[in-house]
Amino acid sequence: MNWRAMTATGVRTLYPVHRLHGVVLLALLLATLLLGMGNSLHSRLLWVGEQVWPNYYLLNPDATEPTCNLFMDIDTEVERRVQAYKPDPDDLFSSPPNPEAIRQSLQRNLELCEQRHLQFAENQKHATWALGVYKTVEQGLADFLLDNIDLTKFLFIGMFALAAAIAALDADHIALRLPRNRAEWRFSQAVQFTVNGLMILSLNAYTGRLAQSPGADTTMVLQYAWGGVFGVFMIINAVRFVYVPERMRAGSLALSSGLVVPLYCTMGLIAMSYFFFVDGYASGLAIYFGMMSNLSSMFINIGLYVLVGMMLKQTRVPELLLNLVKPFNLPAPLLASVIIFATAFPTAFTGASGIFILAVGGVVYDELRRAGAGRQLSLATTAMSGSLGVVLNPCLLIVVVAALNKEVTTTEMYGWGFWVFIMSATLFSIIVCKTEGNWKPRPAPSAFRAAVLELRPLLPYVLTAASVILAIWAILGLQFNEYSAPLILPLVMLALVAMDAGRNSRDAGQSRTGAFFARSTAAASDSAVHIGALLALIGFSICLGGILERSDIVHALFPEDLTSPWIAMLVIVVMLTVIGMVMDPFGAVILVSATIAQPALQIGIDPLHFWIVCLVAFELGYLSPPVALNHLLTRQVVGETEVLAAERTGSFWHRYERLLLPLAVMIPTLLLVAFVPMFFYVW
Repeated sequence: MNWRAMTATGVRTLYPVHRLHGVVLLALLLATLLLGMGNSLHSRLLWVGEQVWPNYYLLNPDATEPTCNLFMDIDTEVERRVQAYKPDPDDLFSSPPNPEAIRQSLQRNLELCEQRHLQFAENQKHATWALGVYKTVEQGLADFLLDNIDLTKFLFIGMFALAAAIAALDADHIALRLPRNRAEWRFSQAVQFTVNGLMILSLNAYTGRLAQSPGADTTMVLQYAWGGVFGVFMIINAVRFVYVPERMRAGSLALSSGLVVPLYCTMGLIAMSYFFFVDGYASGLAIYFGMMSNLSSMFINIGLYVLVGMMLKQTRVPELLLNLVKPFNLPAPLLASVIIFATAFPTAFTGASGIFILAVGGVVYDELRRAGAGRQLSLATTAMSGSLGVVLNPCLLIVVVAALNKEVTTTEMYGWGFWVFIMSATLFSIIVCKTEGNWKPRPAPSAFRAAVLELRPLLPYVLTAASVILAIWAILGLQFNEYSAPLILPLVMLALVAMDAGRNSRDAGQSRTGAFFARSTAAASDSAVHIGALLALIGFSICLGGILERSDIVHALFPEDLTSPWIAMLVIVVMLTVIGMVMDPFGAVILVSATIAQPALQIGIDPLHFWIVCLVAFELGYLSPPVALNHLLTRQVVGETEVLAAERTGSFWHRYERLLLPLAVMIPTLLLVAFVPMFFYVW
């Protein structure tokens, strides 16, 4: 399927828009977004209450008058208690009461009673119907948040079920290539059916163990929910196995037919083979996949970032940004360099590199081709446009690293990540200008003035985004940072889509409301496919990582007699790169945090240095064969025909520049980042 982004006005979608599932997924994502903002909203309600009613925390509209005696005669009460004492002949330690101690106790009680009466009097001054209504809303929200702590997990399962089901129905799970005939189609569906069935077997084994454990009711409900999800997937696979699309021609399996198996299935088969036949741990697949439930907020944020990327594609923002450089008539090598620098920051804001490629990769590719760039350079730049930004603020991947590893902070990682980005992007520019030649710009007369004029159409978008961010801060007290970005950016993009659904960019006869609804549901529809494919890949990446965690591989790579940080860093570089080649970065971070990180730190590797190396190695990994996730997404954005046509002519470098250029940039970058800092703290 050709995923090329369209640049015409109106609704732009990579897939046929299924309005129903688009609306449902949009509702699910917005529900999780509102639930995520619930704590901020409750904090804001408490703050507003304190500003309107002093001592709001102590006020109670339903308070009753204290029953304690405010006019008690202390001397009389002391005398009464002393006279009421009768010695107990059976109590060896019985002694008459101490009048002074009784007096002090009564005085303290009287002071407390006076405070209660004063509080009640003050409460009555403010106990209006308005306070009652406000307190009911505030406490109702607090009770809802407390009673629904686990609701996020079930919302995540619902989001995953819908998104992955759509990906299965559309046959859009990530694979090394698409099926080309009916036999390959059925082979792909059969393998998916098998893996989903194995997951149900593992879930059954896990629930059997949970049934013997007290207090595991909620966990068992989650496993039943996962079982229902994978049961639906099996039904979809069975239907798609029987009903093959008419576009599939007759044919047979070949040696390369294994490439049509979705990557998540390959990972699932490898993990299950180990758990079943080597480790004797049938519930392993269910347990490791279930880790996604425990980190549901993080994976929901991935879904929100995907929605942000797909909504970005429904606006004119990518085109308007590229219009800024058009007056300078940049040659292809220099335009590629500018794109690498410029697109890194949007990549950070969309949370992961693949999301940005899916959102605007087609626009980037088209502009490079229009500037005279060859297919290979255009493909390489499109793939790398979604990778270098993963070390910049507010990328979600660094937030995940900091959340799982208390030795580092997001501030430190973003600070050093910025310089790593500058180094890698500069190296890309040098290599491209050296290998391509013809890098000097040929600006048109008054090019700078023309570029400044191109800023005018962008101003409404900037002002709208700033207004939404300021409004959220004013209403909820929620500042925009790396932690709140997944919650704020979807609202910003909804506002931009609403603004962009104006008269000049909607279909004839379509109302502004209709255009906004069509575009937002189209973005949610496209998001469904990508969320399902990405989360399935992440989930089974975690399962694959379980092999590394339960086996002795880490102990073999980091034996107790290994004391040299230099050798350890060499092992880390190779191992992290291999992990990045075959795993999704989010699943890889979870794996590395649980297995490799602590042994590496104990040998003497600085924590901040280790995780920066880890991120750069992952960048290299998902630009490197055999999987090369960014290249797969680029191929699906521009179409397989373009990729095949790019490999037919030229020298070896020019035939495979789309693969060699990223390696030529990222391998030196990784080596420099890995070993140069060690000269400053390893002796």
